[in-house]
Amino acid sequence: MPLVSSKSADPVQTADQKALPYPQSVTSAPSYDGRGLANLIGELEHRMTGYSAWSRLDGALGDAIPEAETYVLVLFDGLGVAQLEHDQARSIAVALAGQIEAPFPTTTSVSLSTVATGLPPSQHGQVAHLTWMEQLNQVVNCLKWVNLAGEAVDHNFGALLPRPNLWERLRASNVEPITVQPGDFSGSPLTRVLYRGARFEGVWDTEEMIRATTQLAREPARFIFTYLPHVDFAGHVYGLGSEEFADAMKVAVHVWEGIAAALPPTAALLGTADHGLVEFAERNKVIVRDPRFDDLRFAGDPRGVHMWAGDEIIDAFVAETGGESTDPSRFIGPYPTKTALSRLGRRLILAPPNKVILPKGFDKRLRSYHGGLAAEEVQIPLLVG
Repeated sequence: MPLVSSKSADPVQTADQKALPYPQSVTSAPSYDGRGLANLIGELEHRMTGYSAWSRLDGALGDAIPEAETYVLVLFDGLGVAQLEHDQARSIAVALAGQIEAPFPTTTSVSLSTVATGLPPSQHGQVAHLTWMEQLNQVVNCLKWVNLAGEAVDHNFGALLPRPNLWERLRASNVEPITVQPGDFSGSPLTRVLYRGARFEGVWDTEEMIRATTQLAREPARFIFTYLPHVDFAGHVYGLGSEEFADAMKVAVHVWEGIAAALPPTAALLGTADHGLVEFAERNKVIVRDPRFDDLRFAGDPRGVHMWAGDEIIDAFVAETGGESTDPSRFIGPYPTKTALSRLGRRLILAPPNKVILPKGFDKRLRSYHGGLAAEEVQIPLLVG
């Protein structure tokens, strides 16, 4: 089965839906102190090197991870804990050893930066999908590295994340870091941002992904990070109840089972995700086109919009959207760096539980979204094979 990029295809327009199970309102930060994605990476780094840049997993979560010579971590894009309730996810669901939490915002570029550094957003500085880059004087899509007009952005991609990153620290401790990814990601701006210091192993179908992951795991002292995009792509474009989403779940199961069956006994198999998904009906998309907001700068995600404006216009925007205005530094983790703070809006507008907020430049075509603080977006699995 071929690998497709969840970040490149254009989504389809869809009709309105009947009532959907929308998330509950949550306004507390995800965990960064023992139950978060950064702590999972801290746990693995400590096991492989005796040191970690961030704190390890708490108690039973850490205890669930076996000792091994080599670790394989499979990240299923979009496979939140809520998605494990899908009928096609049963053989992955039985591997659930616990729940951890994605960093905020719950979006791919932020979570993958946490993996690549072992740090929360407050430290690695990737704080949104659409990010205000002060040195470029524009808002940048940090997955595709284009501006809001779709024009390519030139940047020193390899220098974006702090040094040393996870891969560089592992190499310094004689652990070889390898990432197994769809081959069309090779050399992309996002790959250059995330995988400085890691060996990139491009694959072109799921059988090759399984084969490459398991063969590479035969050598000791390796950390293999395998990334699968299918679940996220299908959820965004087709919706969580679609046949396409069910097919994507089957692909995830096939990859998980295939790796588990062929992995040598000296290697341990773990799995997680970067965020969960929530589907939103067309009527619950707040498309902001009021001329009062035309000249304002917006960034962030449809579930959490960064805004630069005075109090009066922010209040007007909140009234227009039904959102909640808050301090964006509350949710990205402790001790934010100057770089991280420079990319945050003056205010963060959290979308209501059943809505997404879509100013100009935000993608209004999707079926499912993420980026917020609801449990369905934040809770991601810790899988042990």
